[in-house]
Amino acid sequence: MAKVSGTASGKTGSAASGAAGAKVSTRVSGKTGSAASAGSAAAARSRTRKPSPSGARIGTTMSRERSLLICLAGYAAGAVAAAAACSLTAGWSPVWSAAVADLAATVVVFGFSVALDNSSMYDPYWSVAPAVIAPWWLARLGGFVGPTAARQAVVLALVLVWALRLTWNWVRRWHGLKDEDWRYADYRKLGPLYWPVSFLGFHLMPTVLVFVGCLSLVPALSPTSRTLNLLDLAGLVVTGGAILVETMADRQLWTFLATRKRGQILDAGLWALTRHPNYFGEVTFWWGLWLFAMAADPAHWWTLAGPAAITALFLGISVPMMDRRMLSRHPGYAAHMGRRSAFLPWIPRPAR
Repeated sequence: MAKVSGTASGKTGSAASGAAGAKVSTRVSGKTGSAASAGSAAAARSRTRKPSPSGARIGTTMSRERSLLICLAGYAAGAVAAAAACSLTAGWSPVWSAAVADLAATVVVFGFSVALDNSSMYDPYWSVAPAVIAPWWLARLGGFVGPTAARQAVVLALVLVWALRLTWNWVRRWHGLKDEDWRYADYRKLGPLYWPVSFLGFHLMPTVLVFVGCLSLVPALSPTSRTLNLLDLAGLVVTGGAILVETMADRQLWTFLATRKRGQILDAGLWALTRHPNYFGEVTFWWGLWLFAMAADPAHWWTLAGPAAITALFLGISVPMMDRRMLSRHPGYAAHMGRRSAFLPWIPRPAR
């Protein structure tokens, strides 16, 4: 589920636990990020402290540092599988070759999730995948060339900044293998069906969503696209602004969590304008990439399927899921919902 910025800002964010929970990072890509009292799942402490029995045994005997090393090993193994897939599909188009590699890496990471009994192994994938796909596509498409080099450089830089920020946000709040997102834990009651559901909903679905979102990068990184125009400026403003919104929302959330009182709900700063500012920032990021695609080649208008699907994920799953959780844990959240926009930043309504 797409968990941005904690996933889904949130893999989301990682955004992965928002789709299945972000992703998604947030993949989390993705390729791609909150505390219950903060009103969003994208930043911190949105996880259960009651993992499954086997996960608990692993977590209680392993430090956070060792857990991170194991997670890194899992992603390194995923990278090896992806490289092998790229080699086997070298004669294919860059898009299909990357799709097979993305699937191979997802399967490997899922294997680690099963072996360690913790689906949160996938959480960083939402933000990690685009950071690999973008430069690989750039290289396959011909690299930095001629008058389009400026666009290519800006788009690549924005993707990498977004990915690094979202991944770091996950790293600093993950407590190790004892820590599994509450969205995953809620499905443990499925028993033997849990892992098939985890693969399809918590691993594969976010991977597909992030990959479809990344399709905007193909025309944006192509050296044969149109020269710079006003749509590039719009893409820069929207994408850069989205990263700034996610960053500010996460910082405000971390500050709040450090000083909050029992039962308090974050309703200041960006959180006064929307209940889920990091979700808004994450979705806006993908629309910004689509604007770059339109600037490069309007014939690729169909790539709007990516940001549209990610928008549907957050509005249809992530926002309602987090609101339900907040309502169940904080009696005052109903009044908070009545005053503040669920997604789009807007002036708070007067208290009744």
